[in-house]
Amino acid sequence: MKKRLAMVLAVTLLAMTVFVGCGSKDNSSDKSSKKEYTEKKSGDKFTVGFDQDFPPMGFVGDDGEYTGFDLELAQEVCKRQGWKYVAKPIAWDSKDAELKSGGIDCIWNGFTMDGREDKYTWSKPYLNNEQVFVVRKDSGIKSEKDLEGKVVDVQTDSSAQAALKEKADLSSTFGNLEVVADYNTGLMNLESGSADAVAMDTVVAAYQIEKRKADFTILDYEIAAEEYGVGFAKGNKAVRDQVESTLEEMAKDGTMAKISKKWFKKDITIIGK
Repeated sequence: MKKRLAMVLAVTLLAMTVFVGCGSKDNSSDKSSKKEYTEKKSGDKFTVGFDQDFPPMGFVGDDGEYTGFDLELAQEVCKRQGWKYVAKPIAWDSKDAELKSGGIDCIWNGFTMDGREDKYTWSKPYLNNEQVFVVRKDSGIKSEKDLEGKVVDVQTDSSAQAALKEKADLSSTFGNLEVVADYNTGLMNLESGSADAVAMDTVVAAYQIEKRKADFTILDYEIAAEEYGVGFAKGNKAVRDQVESTLEEMAKDGTMAKISKKWFKKDITIIGK
C-alpha cells in the first residue's frame, strides 16, 4: 500500500509540474510578443538597413565605403543625437525580417511609403518621387504604348513592381516583366539589349543616367507618384520621434538642403516645407 501511495503521489506531482510549466511558458510568450520600444540614449547604436545597390540613396562608393544621400542624412542624425552610426546592407526582400528581429533599427533607402502605410511606423515624408520607365534613346520607344511585346525589368519587391501589378492593363501587354535582384542589373541588361526598359524610381534613374553617362532617357509617363520616408518597426514611435525631430531641425538650419544639393544639384527635400 505504501509503495502504491508513493507512486500515485509521484504521478500527481509530475502532472502538476508539467501543467505549471506549460502555463509559465505561455505567459512568457505573451510578454515577449508585446515588445516595448524606448528612446535611444547617447552612445547607443543606430543601425540603418539599406540596399547597397541603390545609388544615390545608398551604395558602395569608389573608395569601398557605404555612401549616399540617405546614409548622409542618417549619419548627421546620429551625430546630433550622439548615437553610433551603423550602415547595414540588406537583401531588399528580407528587410521586414531584419526589422522584426532587431537586426536593424530602420529601413532608410529611398523607401516608398505609399501602399505600405500600415506595415511600418513612418517618419514624415522627406522626398517626392515617381516610378518611371528608362529606355535606350535609340530604341524607338517613345511612350508606354511602345512597350507592348517588350522585355521590361523591375527590381524584386520594389515599389515599381507593386505599381505595375496595380496597372495590369499595361503590364499585361509586355512581352515579359522580368524581376531582377537590383536596378544595377536591370540597367546593365538595358545597356546590353537583353531588356528594353527598366521600371524604377525617377530620383535614382536621373542620377544613374548622369553617372553612367548612358545613352538612356526617361519616358514622359508616370507609373505612380509616391513619397519617401524612414520606416521603423510597427509601434516604434519612440525612436521614430527622435529621428523625425532631428530631420526637422536639419531642414530648418539648411543641412538637408546642403546634402540634397550635393547629390541632386538642387534641394528636392520636402520635410519642414
